[in-house]
Amino acid sequence: MQQKRRLKNRLSVVRLVLTCAIGTIALLALFSAHAFPSSSASSGHGVVESYLLNKLDGARGLLEYEKLWKPPSNKDYVQCMEPNVSFSSPLESRGYLLVHTNGGLNQMRAGICDMVAVARIINATLVIPELDKRSFWQDSSNFSDVFDEEHFITSLANDIKVVKKLPKELATATKAVKHFRSWSGVEYYQDEISHLWDDYQVIRAAKSDSRLANNNLPPDIQKLRCRAFYEALRFAPRIEALGKLLVQRMRSYGAFVALHLRYEKDMLAFSGCTYGLSPDETEELTMIRENTAHWKVKEIDAMEQRAKGYCPLTPKEVGIFLSSLGFPSSTPIYIAAGEIYGGDAHMADLQTRFPLLMSKETLASADELEPFTHYASQMAALDYIVSVESDVFVPSYSGNMARAVAGHRRFLGHRKTITPDRKSLIHLFDKLDRGKLKEGRKLTSLIIDIHQRRQGSPRKRKGPISGTKGMDRFRSEEAFYENPLPDCLCRTELHDRNQTLLNR
Repeated sequence: MQQKRRLKNRLSVVRLVLTCAIGTIALLALFSAHAFPSSSASSGHGVVESYLLNKLDGARGLLEYEKLWKPPSNKDYVQCMEPNVSFSSPLESRGYLLVHTNGGLNQMRAGICDMVAVARIINATLVIPELDKRSFWQDSSNFSDVFDEEHFITSLANDIKVVKKLPKELATATKAVKHFRSWSGVEYYQDEISHLWDDYQVIRAAKSDSRLANNNLPPDIQKLRCRAFYEALRFAPRIEALGKLLVQRMRSYGAFVALHLRYEKDMLAFSGCTYGLSPDETEELTMIRENTAHWKVKEIDAMEQRAKGYCPLTPKEVGIFLSSLGFPSSTPIYIAAGEIYGGDAHMADLQTRFPLLMSKETLASADELEPFTHYASQMAALDYIVSVESDVFVPSYSGNMARAVAGHRRFLGHRKTITPDRKSLIHLFDKLDRGKLKEGRKLTSLIIDIHQRRQGSPRKRKGPISGTKGMDRFRSEEAFYENPLPDCLCRTELHDRNQTLLNR
């Protein structure tokens, strides 16, 4: 018995010695890996070194992954769109509001939601809006082709009355056709527009975009805009179904970036941005701008536009930007866009840097996509769904789509959205072109520093730019749907307090 105990004690000592020896070898290996790199990969010492270095690389990789993909803190902000306890059901309707929307998908979406709020303010019954069929895209889609019409009507039942068509007895009635003043407050609609009911039963809004102020509206009107935009105005079921399928297929490649690459013919023609284009391409875009009657500005200095940051980033510039932020070449990227101007010739550099470029056209079969192909708004809706659900969203230009997606991602919990500082980036890219700067550590450091605070973290909506006056003052404000804070987002404790009041 005693002999067994001695043997057991000796074995424990041997184990302890072996453990210490292994630990010492590991420490020596770690030291030598940094101070005296070994050329031997076959020795036991090399195996230990390799193991330890792999562990370190894994830790570093995890840290880099967190930096790239982790969303910003939401700072305890949650959705709070519920109306106040004093908010009543719709009052008796004084007449019907007809709406002719204008612009692309997201310009129309914002306009429709503004008109929901206007209908509430002037006690109108809203007739399902007519979508723009005369814009650049020549899209013949009706409301029900793009949006879930029944859901829209029922979701807003406690806010306004919505009907599909004007009653037959009013079809030939004289209508008050009105261009509502841009960025107007409640007083304008209560004082000027409501008086039209004295003489008319039907008011027609000739345009719907930017008809409401971004700020300084009653809280319940602001919350109604959010309920309309984020809940009521849902895409048609078949669009939602394919959109979700595209998201699933992107997820099969891992975490992914949705890149809204606004390098399309209409945008380049409208903005006059021709940097990097051939003389023939420049001439084509100039002709489009000159022949589009409702685009008022015809003479544009392309270089000045670019220097001020008013141009969308080119595909090549986006590639440099993403690489500098640290995204590896294996990053799956969804291209949310229509046809890229110049096609493969302008996409080559981005494709070389990031081979895993996807789009709705590559993720879906021709048969799956065929019902949507000839309708720009429906195709844009698919891109919108994938962009909202992506792990990281990057817009190359701050247009209507970029603003709407950024705001929706804020509303859903401040998902990571990296907004390029185009003016600062162009300054760096011009240095690259002149050979005064090279891609590498310095450029990476500069770009990362510039964009540390441009990743979608919570902040209040920006007011007008200091010094601006008149219409320019309202125009310079951050768009309501780009950032619904503070109107439709509040901290958890305030939301809980409001819920308690509503439940009493």
